Amino acid sequence: MPMAWANGGEGRRRSRGTLCHGMTRTQEPRDVPRVRDLPAPRRAQGFIGPLFRKVFAWPYRLALAGLYRAGFEPWQLTMLSLIANIVSGWLLIDGRFFVSGVLLIVAGLFDIFDGGVARLRGEDGPAGAFLDSVLDRVSDIILFGCLFWALAGQAHRAAAALALVSLVAALLVSYIRAEAESVGLALTEGMMQRLERYVALMIGLIVPGALLPVLVLLSVLGAVTVLQRVASAWRQLPPTTARAVPGQKE
Repeated sequence: MPMAWANGGEGRRRSRGTLCHGMTRTQEPRDVPRVRDLPAPRRAQGFIGPLFRKVFAWPYRLALAGLYRAGFEPWQLTMLSLIANIVSGWLLIDGRFFVSGVLLIVAGLFDIFDGGVARLRGEDGPAGAFLDSVLDRVSDIILFGCLFWALAGQAHRAAAALALVSLVAALLVSYIRAEAESVGLALTEGMMQRLERYVALMIGLIVPGALLPVLVLLSVLGAVTVLQRVASAWRQLPPTTARAVPGQKE
């Protein structure tokens, strides 16, 4: 599946090209640089992103080196993440919340490392970025949609409603960023981004009695993140554009 990947891309190209810290594309996947020279997790805002980058930098590099040596390609990790999310959604419908939460850990790790492997190969590009973003939204819809289905089927109406609100907030956060980038703005703000949603949902599914409070947190902070991004985009708009927007419609 040859494509420049999201946070990376596939294809063992033989052309010369510098990757990271002196590595070139002519190197075979097993010729991995020293662990300390591997890229750290990407910078991310939100509650957990900065802490994750600081605390898990070395475990991340070790795992990244292992995946690279094993010959995994970015698109394979992305598809494995999607499959794990699909299975996790099915487990939610089947009422096995704990097992679903454990499987989400696996899905989340695949989602993190597809970008790292891609950057290590030096083939990150727009085609992969597009596909990765689309599949992330598909995964969100599967997870929160199945959670809504499961909770509604168990007559937990409040929790089911919060699962639906969490899904809408997640999709809006992504949509606002996409719309902002389409007009040349940069948006990275947000208290509740994808990493935070994943970790919170894992805790809610694994820890007994934690699901309802977690869904409240996801709903509230998701709404706050939507407002943060709208405000940030509005501040970045030129004054004349900002004044023209209210009277314009597609």
